[in-house]
Amino acid sequence: MLEMASLGSKVLQIRSVEFAGKYKVKLRVLSSFAEEGEGTLITFEEEDKMEQAIISGLRSIVTKQKSPSSVCRTNPASPIKFRAISDANIDVDIIIQNMGIDGATDFSFTVHRNEFAKAMGILKNKVQAHIGARDVIGDDKAAKVSVVGVGMRSHVGIASKMFRTLAEEGINIQMISTSEIKISVVIDEKYLELAVRALHKVFDLDQEEA
Repeated sequence: MLEMASLGSKVLQIRSVEFAGKYKVKLRVLSSFAEEGEGTLITFEEEDKMEQAIISGLRSIVTKQKSPSSVCRTNPASPIKFRAISDANIDVDIIIQNMGIDGATDFSFTVHRNEFAKAMGILKNKVQAHIGARDVIGDDKAAKVSVVGVGMRSHVGIASKMFRTLAEEGINIQMISTSEIKISVVIDEKYLELAVRALHKVFDLDQEEA
């Protein structure tokens, strides 16, 4: 739930989940549209049936997108890059670094769409010349799709199923980020709805419980 809340899920506010986790408080989420039902219990105590749900949630976000890719021949992880960004109070999300055979390095990361223009300005005016970057490019028409599920810890093939599903729909993956229970990909925003529908289907998230 903490992963989903951090990705923008509107079920629970992220601070409520953080406090509940810190003080081991059980949370029960009930429907605001139905009077009956046990709702969803969020707790650290795992039940036998808990691992049955490999993927428990899918989130899509269009407010985060691929930010500048800077290609340089110096150390791309130089502190100046993120010092300038952090000093401007810009939150950095997915980070990818690729080393080329010619010695150049492509360094990419994502920021909130509202901060895109500001980040581009900082990189071009304060960072590019300082680190010797060949170029700074950006894309403000990208979106992030994430699958979340505790069952990913004990089930293999989740990433390959996700990538294969997107490939079958002709959707190119621009960036990938993973954690123990989450896989996030950055894709072209125009394919967002198609990607969500396809992933909902392949992970059986569109099936109602009996």
